[in-house]
Amino acid sequence: MTSTTEPLRIGLVSLHTSPGDEPGSGEVGGMNVVVRHQAEALADRGHHVEIITRRSSPNQPDSVSLVPGVCLRFLSAGPAAPVPKGEHDAFIEPFRHELAALGPFDVLHAHHWFSGAAALPVARQRGIPHVQSFHSIAADSATPLSEGERPESAGRMAGEATLARDSDAVVVVSEAEADTVRERLGGDPARVWIVPPGVDGSVFRPAPAGARRAETPYVVAAARVQPLKGLDLAIAAIAGISPAARPTLVIAGDASSEAGDHLAELRRLAESLGVAERVTFIGPQTRADLALLFRGSSAVLVPSHSETYGLVALEGSASGVPVVAAAAGGLREAVLDGETGVVLESRAPEDWAAEIERILTEPTYAADLSAAGREHAERLSWERSAAGLERVYLRVLGRG
Repeated sequence: MTSTTEPLRIGLVSLHTSPGDEPGSGEVGGMNVVVRHQAEALADRGHHVEIITRRSSPNQPDSVSLVPGVCLRFLSAGPAAPVPKGEHDAFIEPFRHELAALGPFDVLHAHHWFSGAAALPVARQRGIPHVQSFHSIAADSATPLSEGERPESAGRMAGEATLARDSDAVVVVSEAEADTVRERLGGDPARVWIVPPGVDGSVFRPAPAGARRAETPYVVAAARVQPLKGLDLAIAAIAGISPAARPTLVIAGDASSEAGDHLAELRRLAESLGVAERVTFIGPQTRADLALLFRGSSAVLVPSHSETYGLVALEGSASGVPVVAAAAGGLREAVLDGETGVVLESRAPEDWAAEIERILTEPTYAADLSAAGREHAERLSWERSAAGLERVYLRVLGRG
């Protein structure tokens, strides 16, 4: 849908990870999906978008066109090689220097604090608005942490507080993230905007009516393999389901660079619980393959300790599949408890096992959740998400 406003020149800054990479590998996750799809939807509305990221391979060109109106640009800052996420602080200054040579832009929108630390001074120097999205927010040692969430450096905490205070707008994906920006970072409520992500319902779609299911039912957990994602709970839940109803658990995702030997730990857990033959690790999947996996499943599990939104949950709903999610952050908003899925306050494996088993053994219940989930997802398109961003940009430009 073309916008009625004058086309904007938008710079989307994603320093530490490229939205052109396939989600599920290394550090590539929901943020990459959001940036890529919002960029394409903004271009569909007639805007000119550059996604700006760090060069992580000597084979990457200076720029590449993703779709008409969207250019992915690689800047040299640090080695042209993959680097663990936590080491990107060192690349902020050289990235900022390269960013300052690009443009012109009407607005710079930074994703994650690394990007904001590089982009905010450039925006100020040029006299253009700076918009910040965090996607994850640091917690200091005095803040109650979810299991698997580690405290961050004082530099990151100070940097995020500065960005929340000094940016012209902060865009968040959920009420839960908005609360964190206001309460943990001291962000001005008047400058915090909620723009939910979307889902491509033509890719993530239900299986055709009457389609044959897998001979052995399976459920899916799609996430980077790291403690924060709670995959140990998914394995323990499968072990708690009665053998006659027990599905296969398919875990789709790559090990995070900071996860250590967590993948080996999960394999040992499955072995110790006697379900190693019912837990399959298939690694990162393309978007098309993940969508196919979802729509053939009996349920999508999201047992994360913390999520700003939980895009996987929305993709599961769009696929016409019940979602079982932890009551963590934005998952309470991505999943409508008792309507599109189940949101569990408990992290007891037996409680998760009971809910999964009910979905597997009560077809009418599962079908009702599936139908409501698809209806919910159809209301959340990427076009709608891009229209929300456009409103933010026009407001900070004084045009809305």
